[in-house]
Amino acid sequence: AGGFGGGLFVGGAAWRLGRGASVTEAALEAGYDAVEAFSRAFTRAYGVPPSRFAAERRDFRLAAPNGIHFHPPGGLLLPGPARSRTMDLSDRLVQHEHWHVSRLLEQAATLPDEALDRPVRPGLVVHEFEGPEPDLRTMLERIVFTKEVWTAAIGGRDIPPREPRTIAGLRARWEAVGPQFTALVRRIRDRNEWDDAFVDALCTPPESFTFGSVIAHILLVSAIRRQTVIGVLRELGVENVETRDPIEWERLLASGGAS
Repeated sequence: AGGFGGGLFVGGAAWRLGRGASVTEAALEAGYDAVEAFSRAFTRAYGVPPSRFAAERRDFRLAAPNGIHFHPPGGLLLPGPARSRTMDLSDRLVQHEHWHVSRLLEQAATLPDEALDRPVRPGLVVHEFEGPEPDLRTMLERIVFTKEVWTAAIGGRDIPPREPRTIAGLRARWEAVGPQFTALVRRIRDRNEWDDAFVDALCTPPESFTFGSVIAHILLVSAIRRQTVIGVLRELGVENVETRDPIEWERLLASGGAS
């Protein structure tokens, strides 16, 4: 027994032992007919017999030459594809957000000005400091400007102009600020500056913020607004509104379908 991925089966057995299974139960679930054979294989893998594994509170994960590991309760953990540059969590959040807003702006461009300016969400306030945003154009402009103003603040630049507000203008502004923001987040990540603080002289009076809190703020308010925009686009008659989340976006990216 053991067969394909013996280490996977032993890894699963170790996980079950850690959760109170008996040695016999773990051996049978790992596909071993004889407890003695299982005990020998387990001891070779972990350096301790299965009867003592739970008491020693060891990690059930084993090194695997092929990178495939047991993933509880009964799955596999597969290695990612080789890439010239890996993506960590911040990459995924930033890049998906940029792509998603680009798609929503593209779909908003199919609507006439009357629809863009229609007060479909009267009283909606995402951030008290900014006030109401009752129409689609304002929601989209706030997504763009929030990233513009904070990127400028961290970079020590002047507040950017809030024009143009046409959808074509918003798309141009979004494409301009996107690379700046991405580079900024990567710099903060690479230098581990998440907890470093800066004084924002653009505020009246000036205030201090940590880099990490500002990046999290930008992505959070964007997510809130994007979900609202999705509903508004549907109400205004746009079909197949873009809703793909980071899981679906990453699959699209892997297939070459996202740009």
